[in-house]
Amino acid sequence: MPPRAPLLPLHRTARAGLVAAAAVLASACTPLGVFNTFVPHDPALRSATGLAYGTAPRQTLDVYAPRRIEAPRPIAVFFYGGSWETGRRQDYEWTARALAAKGFVVVLPDYRLYPAVRFPAFLEDGALAVRWAADHGPAYGGDPGRIVLLGHSAGAYNAVMLALDEHYLKAAGVDPRAVKAVAGLAGPYDFLPLKGAGATNVFGQQLDLATTQPATFARPDAPPMFLATGEADAEVPPRDTAYLAAALRRAGASVEERHYPGLDHNDVMKAIARPFRSLAPLLDEMSAFLHEKAG
Repeated sequence: MPPRAPLLPLHRTARAGLVAAAAVLASACTPLGVFNTFVPHDPALRSATGLAYGTAPRQTLDVYAPRRIEAPRPIAVFFYGGSWETGRRQDYEWTARALAAKGFVVVLPDYRLYPAVRFPAFLEDGALAVRWAADHGPAYGGDPGRIVLLGHSAGAYNAVMLALDEHYLKAAGVDPRAVKAVAGLAGPYDFLPLKGAGATNVFGQQLDLATTQPATFARPDAPPMFLATGEADAEVPPRDTAYLAAALRRAGASVEERHYPGLDHNDVMKAIARPFRSLAPLLDEMSAFLHEKAG
């Protein structure tokens, strides 16, 4: 693992903020709003905020773009995690800015959560957000023919399922061929039989539970996937990533698998933030993969 970036050059207040941010991100409940407040942001232009992609209150999104756009850029739609029960887009500004600084036009949607909805409503919301990105992305410098999907934890599940089970995108009026690549970070892809009240509440009403699992839809023409996990992840076991990667390889699909030593479930996201990128080269490796596959 590369050495940690030194904190000494930072102002004392900034150092204290980073310590607080690291502590809250490492906590079980992860108040990412606090993390978002203290972590230095990458330079990017927040092009729009609170735009509706549907009629429900949580069907809204923000757009972040690179400061300079000489030619249309790939559009990255990022889905945050939270066990399909919690989360809000405002807490992930730092993630969107990091991706925009890497050359993507970033669409950051909210989506409906349990108990208001259950599977597959959040996937239907995700597909509508991708439709919005395809329709409106060009106004912000994006190329609607080069869309990439990303997510962390439950959001990784959303991104991967939208790419593998094409009927959600088709129902929303999106040509699945526009999705050129996917990045899933610490996602739950293999969680049958259902365990615990959370998963049972969200997925338990589905008669055919196999249709809730990403590996069920592995196919040779799936978009190329970058699947990453931390080897110390006790929340979503690294075997989930290994299982899906193996299923995709057996199907003949293109997949790049990364297991980062020493990182836990939240560290995988923390490694995207500017002060903590020495934890793992995740942002560089993921961005390079997505740009290569998006063309």
